[in-house]
Amino acid sequence: MEHQFLQTLQKSKAENKKLLAVLIDPDKIQHLDKICELANEKKVATLLVGGSLISKGNVEETIDLIRKKYTGPVLIFPGDFSQASSKADALLFLTLISGRNADLLIGKHVSFAPQIKKSGLEVIPCGYILVNSGTPTSVEYMSNTVPIPHQKPDIAASTALAGEMLGLRCIYMESGSGADHEVSSEMIRQVASTIQIPLIIGGGIKTKDQIKSAWDAGATMVVVGTAIEEDPDWLKLL
Repeated sequence: MEHQFLQTLQKSKAENKKLLAVLIDPDKIQHLDKICELANEKKVATLLVGGSLISKGNVEETIDLIRKKYTGPVLIFPGDFSQASSKADALLFLTLISGRNADLLIGKHVSFAPQIKKSGLEVIPCGYILVNSGTPTSVEYMSNTVPIPHQKPDIAASTALAGEMLGLRCIYMESGSGADHEVSSEMIRQVASTIQIPLIIGGGIKTKDQIKSAWDAGATMVVVGTAIEEDPDWLKLL
């Protein structure tokens, strides 16, 4: 598939246009209809579907429900590549460049690459950087990796740059779902000024000011998840 959403990210970065995305965990979809309707109203760029561990929900069923209400693109943000579905528009093909777990650097990718190619999904090679949030998160535990220290923007910038040099097409940097605090503006600014590819920021973002701060620091797209799970009317505040 042509790189349609990647082109959206690249064009947005080039034009300094700022995007907002909403992360949907298939285990937590109690108010999905309302979230989708507000996402249309607020012109949310995309809905991301996925989770570190999905125990009750189903990715494909969640996408089917989203399609009934939401008119924008649906991306897979996989906690595991088994979450990939041809019902989505694109897949963030994540490689966990902040960790040293070989399975999440290349091992899982090799196992699922043929299946993903057959799906016809737009595949977006994306470097995933996990930042310490002050408390252990699900993704930290499930990935068995140590996040980059919150106060070490130079390490984050060098890691993102290495990902860009390896040919990755965007960077997704976050502090994890339900994080105590978001990635600092200083870290976002240093990473954004070091790389030429789009930067996506998520984890711990719960207010309009935090979104604006991430955008102002250089994020191309900001992802909000937990805040909307807790209050589906949260998008009305934007």
